[in-house]
Amino acid sequence: MDAPLHPGTVARLHIPPRALEGCLYAYLWRDLSAANEQGDTLTDAQCQSWFPATPLCGLSWTLSGRVRELAVREEGASGRNGDGESGPWLPSSVIGGPRGGPKRFQATSDCRAFMVAIRPEALQAMTGVDLGQLKDRMLPLSFIDDPAWQALDAAMLAAPDEQTARRTLEDFLLPRWRAVRDEVLADDPPPRGYAGWMQHLALRAIAAGHGRSVRQAERRIKQWSGQSLRALRLVSRAEATFQQVRKLDEDEGAVIWSALAQDHGYADQAHLCRETRRLSGFSPEELRRRVAQDEAFWAYRVWV
Repeated sequence: MDAPLHPGTVARLHIPPRALEGCLYAYLWRDLSAANEQGDTLTDAQCQSWFPATPLCGLSWTLSGRVRELAVREEGASGRNGDGESGPWLPSSVIGGPRGGPKRFQATSDCRAFMVAIRPEALQAMTGVDLGQLKDRMLPLSFIDDPAWQALDAAMLAAPDEQTARRTLEDFLLPRWRAVRDEVLADDPPPRGYAGWMQHLALRAIAAGHGRSVRQAERRIKQWSGQSLRALRLVSRAEATFQQVRKLDEDEGAVIWSALAQDHGYADQAHLCRETRRLSGFSPEELRRRVAQDEAFWAYRVWV
């Protein structure tokens, strides 16, 4: 799925193969280098990327160029949303955990990055990582203390293009996923979308072990996902709302925020606005405008 705004940039999402369903959620590919090579100078704003809160973990390899995180401020604070200090350049390969708020990054104009959204329970089963240490953090991929993963890291960074990176990762993950798949899934993979995945986790938590109380099930969900059931419900509801807004925009329908709030279980429109700001950094209408017009919101456009 492609969603470019600037004609010289590439923003693409791919669904992983069926053999990795329940493990990988999506691949993301971002390439600014073509515009740079064509002599079309990109502004700093066009080289930025905004990502919302997510219950998923992430693996990212910067194949060329560099990326650093920018501070995110509340909308309307000290001018435009997101104006803030920049952090140091990130390692070429990073692992990130579930996060409760938005992230904003600045890339150099020659950047090419291959990113993977991976379900946290699958990552934990294959690596043994403590998801609590990853929550709201981005760390070097060496956080996974395993020589095989370090060899994968070197191979991914040496990949000349998106297709090679995908094949390299799939060849590495397939045998490891097969070894833990039955433990993680126990049945068919959950459907795409946060709501189906959340329901799958809840049913698995209820069925696991001998403790079947609500509190024990919620503990298991947090252990497997790195987040509470309440946090998963919030982001699931936000995703469903955002998808409906995108569909209305595509169909040229009217977006009535009060009706959307009622349809998706918010107390009122103000509640919808508060949750949207917390998860994305913007009010619903401002987020809608930026997704439609702002190069930096490419990840939102490819996700739906």
